[in-house]
Amino acid sequence: MKKPKFGVVVFPGSNCDYDAYYSLKKVLGYDVSFLWHKDTDLQNSDAIILPGGFSYGDYLRTGAIARFSPIMEKVVAFAENGGVVIGICNGFQILLEAGLLPGVMLKNKSLKFVCKDVYLKVESDKSIFTNTLENKNVLRIPVAHGDGNYFADEATLNSLTENDQIIFKYSDENGVEHEEANPNGSLLNIAGIVNTKRNVLGMMPHPERCCSGILGNTDGALIFNSVAKSLFN
Repeated sequence: MKKPKFGVVVFPGSNCDYDAYYSLKKVLGYDVSFLWHKDTDLQNSDAIILPGGFSYGDYLRTGAIARFSPIMEKVVAFAENGGVVIGICNGFQILLEAGLLPGVMLKNKSLKFVCKDVYLKVESDKSIFTNTLENKNVLRIPVAHGDGNYFADEATLNSLTENDQIIFKYSDENGVEHEEANPNGSLLNIAGIVNTKRNVLGMMPHPERCCSGILGNTDGALIFNSVAKSLFN
């Protein structure tokens, strides 16, 4: 099977870019390049990762300034032409600010930074990010954020539900959704969504932090491997 090339965008304040690079290249064996935010060359990447962190210090709003970085014009065009884009944590926030995904992020309901493992119910397997998850319906993935409370108006939530755009929901280890399993107060327990074309994924949990067996959890690798298999199956 041909292996895809991933591009990891680096913004000032990114702090999960090396985590993504290491997991994709050193652990999973894919070709990976860093993409500096001031550049406009995506270096022939098959999939783009917008990593977690605090782009531009999260000044103004999370992701609001990064959305105007020169490379984002190319990322938006890449996505609109069907290219695969994954925004993780701060990357999800940037996708929302760029208009590639609907909704906004608010402060966590607890008003506290949350850093822990959570369980994600795979709400839809009809996406390139989840269609080869080896029939695994619940993933264990870490979160680390202070602004992960997904909010959208009722019409948007209804549209996301009707179009099967909600990919991951916070749940317990048995896949049961309830308030105690929701680390940030997100509406409908939303942890990850895709666009209508289903080629752009935004998720708050960090799959790049759980790809190696030495960490005792490889659930994150299932998402990246699903993308790879979908691109070159």
